[in-house]
Amino acid sequence: MRGSRHLQVGLFAAAVVAAQLVAQASGKGFFLTQLTMTAYYTLVVLGLSLLMGYAGQISLGQAGFFAIGGYTSAALTTLDLSGQRGQAWVAALARARLLLARPDLYGGEVLSVQPWAAFGLAVLLGAVVAVSLGVPVLRLKGHYLAMATLAFGTIVSSVVVGTQRLGAADGISGVPPFELGAGIRIGGGGAHRLQSYYLAWGLVALAMLLLLNLIHSRAGRALGAIHGAEDAARAMGVDTARLKLQTFVLAAVMATVAGSLLTHYNGGIGPSEASVMKSVRYVAIVAVGGMGSLWGTLSASAVLNFLSLRGYFGSYDDAVFGGILVLVMLFAPAGILQADLRGILRQLAPRRGAPGGEG
Repeated sequence: MRGSRHLQVGLFAAAVVAAQLVAQASGKGFFLTQLTMTAYYTLVVLGLSLLMGYAGQISLGQAGFFAIGGYTSAALTTLDLSGQRGQAWVAALARARLLLARPDLYGGEVLSVQPWAAFGLAVLLGAVVAVSLGVPVLRLKGHYLAMATLAFGTIVSSVVVGTQRLGAADGISGVPPFELGAGIRIGGGGAHRLQSYYLAWGLVALAMLLLLNLIHSRAGRALGAIHGAEDAARAMGVDTARLKLQTFVLAAVMATVAGSLLTHYNGGIGPSEASVMKSVRYVAIVAVGGMGSLWGTLSASAVLNFLSLRGYFGSYDDAVFGGILVLVMLFAPAGILQADLRGILRQLAPRRGAPGGEG
């Protein structure tokens, strides 16, 4: 079983390499930019797929956690502390190598927080917020839980738009690349496009391996029991509250990681990343792929996010994802890959004796 999971991830890695080779060979290497961004969005929906498909908990607040990661990293790495070098706490941070001196656009020097330190704080903040939110709201079920997480996402969106330090409606720009050492970094630009592509999809492959191992473990089987019949699982001794909270926090941390790293890759973040429609988009992608299918979710994310980032949906982008969610819920609630085409055709066909049908 474990060998099968490793084989699946290996085949996925081969597909990632093949996509890069085809893009380069066809003279469309610029596609790698959108594919790299797609990888980080895929990390968000994989965590949401685990939460919805295995723990049975719906969340409309994943864009909020994505924004927490992105804005925390952006705010800390663009904060200029050069004017406070004489302060004891700034000197202490510098001695701990938590600060980075880099040139600004005008030839001066900016002293800000190291990207790896900002990343760590962003992930920690995302986890703390997830625990603080999850403890009360995970007592709710169904649409009550959906409304609670929607309210959280709305609060985060309002905060980033209304806070001047976070760039308000303009967002934060000028975020430095994430230097990983040995000349490897997460950042935009043609020179680092290829390595950023493989770093992003390598992270997705690692996440898939971890999630596949999780759902086939004892904890994964317990999650399946919670999804099937929570009361029965609790009666059998499963600590449902703890498992649901852990899954919620894991999904939130994955979204936070994606938000932080994509912000470094893009060199900035805007308030649209925290919008409620972003959360709806993530739910729509999970629904298309199948709420109990990690591979289906990954495939749906790779296709839909890439098409969206390439601008194929134009100004109707949000409408397309909203429409997809409605159609999937009506005709293929188990996901596109498990759709019953004959059943769908029977639903669409006029019924005998119905208005417009045969008499």
